[in-house]
Amino acid sequence: MGLEWSRQEERQPLLGGPRAPRVFGRRWLVLLLFSLLSFMQGLVWNSWGPIQNSARAAYGFSGLDIALLVLWGPIGFLPCFLFMWLMDTRGLRVTVLLTLLVMVVGAALRCVPVADLELKRRLIHGGQLLNGFAGPTAMNAAPFLSTTWFSPDERATATAIASMLNYLGGACAFLIGPLIVPAPNNTSSSLLNEEHAATIKDRIEAVMYTEFGIITVLLAAVLAYFPARPPVPPSIAAAGRRLGYRSSIRKLLSNGRFLMIVFAYAVPLGFYAGWSGVLDLILTPIHVNQVDAGWIGFWSIVGGCFVGIAVGR
Repeated sequence: MGLEWSRQEERQPLLGGPRAPRVFGRRWLVLLLFSLLSFMQGLVWNSWGPIQNSARAAYGFSGLDIALLVLWGPIGFLPCFLFMWLMDTRGLRVTVLLTLLVMVVGAALRCVPVADLELKRRLIHGGQLLNGFAGPTAMNAAPFLSTTWFSPDERATATAIASMLNYLGGACAFLIGPLIVPAPNNTSSSLLNEEHAATIKDRIEAVMYTEFGIITVLLAAVLAYFPARPPVPPSIAAAGRRLGYRSSIRKLLSNGRFLMIVFAYAVPLGFYAGWSGVLDLILTPIHVNQVDAGWIGFWSIVGGCFVGIAVGR
């Protein structure tokens, strides 16, 4: 298992000579492409919460629909071990390509032009679930990428950048949605309401088409260039053989410190994901409009992103 850099003929030169550990400038391009993937996954995941009032007017979503659209992200995270196994056995390139393909299909489902609102809602739910399946790679692959491409003194910074871009994507959704998609008006005229709902629907579809186009371009870029690994590993640690899954899981589950770290990470993350995704839904009863709620969500997450990257550095 692993990158198979630990064969005898490859292990010896790591101590010196022409194949000694080194880094390549292309590592920043690889980091950029992966960070964009992570950013877009977070952006698409948080598409609906910040514009939940507009989505109700355009598509007839209920509060349960909005909550479920947010919940598809954590639900899609369930097959995370499958993606991690794929990453270890097939490498970054195959995993990232598969992840982007799932994201493209999910984004395309949301853009299918159908007049039936019930079918449209189902397609949107399906698209959000597929985007959720991309979550394990977007959120978990950063340490693997940094170990594969970056030297030890750059590894924490690369991990922080690749990890925080997912949250930054979710933060930008708080701005993009409310600033582009108008909130429903309170006029009593049914004709004006219908016209305004049609305008809202057009704006939402414009956002979805744009996201689909960006993800498609990103898939093409990764297909054109995204190596599984550099020609030479950046460190001796990167060339080491990895433990098998069963033995690794047994060791981790019996490690009390590891379980404490998992608990300390998982509890705040659960609160963040549950709260931020329905922030506008929470603030609507106290008469906070979706634009103001968007700015609140944006700055609360952006502050955490900057601090996270600074701590990593």
